[in-house]
Amino acid sequence: MDRIVSWPDRVETALAWLAGLLWTAPLLYVFVRAFESGTADLSSAWQAAPFGRYYLNTALLVTGITAAQLVVGVLAAYAFARFEFPLRGPLFAFVLVQLMIFPEVLMSENYRTIAGFGLLDTLPGVGLPYVASAFCVFFLRQAFLGVPDELVEAAQIEGVSRLGILWKVFVPAARPSIVAYALVSVSTQWNNFLWPLIVAVSDETRPVTVGLVRFLAPETGIDVPRMAAGTVIVTAPLLALFLIGQRQFINSFLRSGIK
Repeated sequence: MDRIVSWPDRVETALAWLAGLLWTAPLLYVFVRAFESGTADLSSAWQAAPFGRYYLNTALLVTGITAAQLVVGVLAAYAFARFEFPLRGPLFAFVLVQLMIFPEVLMSENYRTIAGFGLLDTLPGVGLPYVASAFCVFFLRQAFLGVPDELVEAAQIEGVSRLGILWKVFVPAARPSIVAYALVSVSTQWNNFLWPLIVAVSDETRPVTVGLVRFLAPETGIDVPRMAAGTVIVTAPLLALFLIGQRQFINSFLRSGIK
């Protein structure tokens, strides 16, 4: 028997489509302007700046930062979730306090530290302030708290070490949460702009976000199709990644409890 669609359901569906169209309208406009002259504008934009180098820098930064955050976050979350040690409560509260501090507040001190290490205008200098993520520690700790004690006890009976239990029990059980956080981190670091703008001053270290701004410098006037082409070059990889793996992305977020 066919389901009868009520008027509230129809209104809700229509509003959802309207919201979706409004959300995608700027993106559609950018793509239309970028391709209104065929691929000429994209080719011209690609040749006008070293976007290949920018992509490489961004890929190295995104991969390195996300991997480092997961390693630090998994180890710290495991400790906070499963071990008793002095000052565990105050230390975790300190982690939570860091969630309330905007990164921009720490930029001056971070710049002084990076300069002291001699890492200005280097990829490590761009990525180092993001190696430890308080949100990653908090998020994965919550996932680890949900791992059944029976699985841990079974591994202990088999003589598995503490790190072995982490790798064989906790990491597989929390895989949806780990994937979900990795997606958030990749998107965040790909779009990061202000700190790389301050630290990266040469093409050898600039990511695509900073490179796009340099490319769109208005000294020679504003060329809207070329500007749109540059925007497409920067946003296309993330958009393609989402379109290819959207089902897996959504399932990861739903299974990890993100609403």
